[in-house]
Amino acid sequence: MKLYLQQHGEACSKEVDPNRPLTEQGRLDTDRIAAILKKAGVQVDRVIHSGKLRAVQTAERLCNTIAPGLALEASGSINPNDNPIAFDQYKEDSEKDILVVGHLPFIAKLVSHLVIGDEDKTIVTFQPGSIVCLERVNDMNWRIDWMIRPELFS
Repeated sequence: MKLYLQQHGEACSKEVDPNRPLTEQGRLDTDRIAAILKKAGVQVDRVIHSGKLRAVQTAERLCNTIAPGLALEASGSINPNDNPIAFDQYKEDSEKDILVVGHLPFIAKLVSHLVIGDEDKTIVTFQPGSIVCLERVNDMNWRIDWMIRPELFS
């Protein structure tokens, strides 16, 4: 099982738009990452997002490129301050690769929870649009396979 964890792309500030849609840069970064994932042959069986507009827009752009036609799933347990342990319910089907589009600090804490068992120790630093690929080693252990940050495109 592979788990792709992505922080949503760059979003407008609350002052510009309270719904916080993706900025032009956020859309561009997301499309670039989607193209890289497609070229690398990344396929997913599920795409889960938080339901917040910026996460939905990011998930839609990724899904349209790497998993056209796949239905997006909203989850109420992957919001910014949610407990990453609650995500364990999604790991039960070890045969399915999952893309999760969410927010900080949740996404960073989830990586730490899965890889080292301590959500309070930061092991990866995200910026808007960053994605990390985790692979399940066995029933209890995960490893980081790779990470892409939009700053690589600058």
